[in-house]
Amino acid sequence: MTKEKNKVNHLYLILISLIAGMGGYLFGYDWVVIGGAKPFYEVYFSIDNIPWLQGWVMSSALLGCLIGVVVSGILSDKYGRKFMMLLASLIFALSAFGTGAARTLEVFILFRIISGIGIGIASNISPMYLSEVSPPAVRGKFVAIYQLAIVLGILSAQIANWQIADPVLPGEDMLNSWNGQTGWRWMLWAPAFPAILYLLLIFILPESPRWLISKASYNKATAIFTRIAGTDYATELVEEVKKTTSETLQKVKLSQLFRGKTLKIAMIGIVLAILQQWCGINVVFNYAQEIFTSAGYSVSDMLFNIVVTGVVNVIFTFVGMYTVDKWGRRSLMLMGTTGLTFIYLLLGGGYYFQLEGFIMLILVVLAIAVYAMTLAPVTWIVIAEIFPTKFRARGMALSTFALWSASFLLTYTFPLLNSSLGASGTFWLYGIICLLGLFFIKMNLPETKGKSLEEIESVITNKRLS
Repeated sequence: MTKEKNKVNHLYLILISLIAGMGGYLFGYDWVVIGGAKPFYEVYFSIDNIPWLQGWVMSSALLGCLIGVVVSGILSDKYGRKFMMLLASLIFALSAFGTGAARTLEVFILFRIISGIGIGIASNISPMYLSEVSPPAVRGKFVAIYQLAIVLGILSAQIANWQIADPVLPGEDMLNSWNGQTGWRWMLWAPAFPAILYLLLIFILPESPRWLISKASYNKATAIFTRIAGTDYATELVEEVKKTTSETLQKVKLSQLFRGKTLKIAMIGIVLAILQQWCGINVVFNYAQEIFTSAGYSVSDMLFNIVVTGVVNVIFTFVGMYTVDKWGRRSLMLMGTTGLTFIYLLLGGGYYFQLEGFIMLILVVLAIAVYAMTLAPVTWIVIAEIFPTKFRARGMALSTFALWSASFLLTYTFPLLNSSLGASGTFWLYGIICLLGLFFIKMNLPETKGKSLEEIESVITNKRLS
């Protein structure tokens, strides 16, 4: 299957990848919009001086993420990838309306949990779907579209927050301002519009051909693969997938992931998922207010600087997309962990010596740039391709569950770490985690670029494709 790159219907593949990636867009928007609304809803709900409650509100969506991952892991094998994306779009629309309309903290948290369910489903299903429709030679690039969609959602949320919020004057009564009463609501309502668009566009998507083969729908799968990369590719791949999915028709138990040779695969998926969160970048987005305020910026300046970081995030995600199939997954992961280790060393030093202003912004931007082209997209690619076909849905669900569990702990503990260790100690801790991740990747992660999902399975399980 070495010549399929030249036959790929790139326009069609881009179309379905962008639609599937909208789950990532809504994930990114929802994930970050809360940070811009944070200084306003905290005053509205009277929790601006209650650190533990602030942490719970920020992390409550992650409880929903865990629920969404579990649900998607079970239902996607039964009902298909397309159905789960449809369900996620409905949840995103509902949660956007509910969080913006909330009048009590309890209702606000409830809809944050519901939004998390949508994020959990999208984060599991979208990269899985993209890996299953993409030919091997371009799979890294097209799975990375999911991460690109996430960062575009992040940037959209940052711009929306910046544009919606009125300038905050020194000493202003935040509670009785437009920002404190209404502005933060419009920040949270905004993603309802792309959620409805996502819902409508999903009907254009074909079902995952690999899922169709697992359900013995060979003709439908062949037709989809043919449209993606031609008749020869489709015929060859369908036969190849048939051989590796003969066992998929049988019920697969989660416990089987922790037996024999699949145990190492499961451990790689779990550790890399945790590393993507505990490398510390997401606290920059979730707690941007604290980071930029401690660096000497006002609330209004902070919102603009967050937009700057979002632009950098998008640019370097493109860099990652166009290097992952050339340089390889392993090389980029090693580059990312090395770069972040050194940047966090400097960033922690900047906070320790109480540096403010431009130099701190530069270090934050550098960290985001390194993360955006390495750990951010590559982690999704690796966990979407390392699991054998019969374990893919459950394996990705397990890895994504670990990812959101780690994210919950990260988000919840950051205010506590920040108050006990200070910003300097917190970032040094993240630097140590990145260093440990570097050694783990060097010792355990094989290179998967250019291999079909079935070839990866064959190599890992020592099976021969006849």
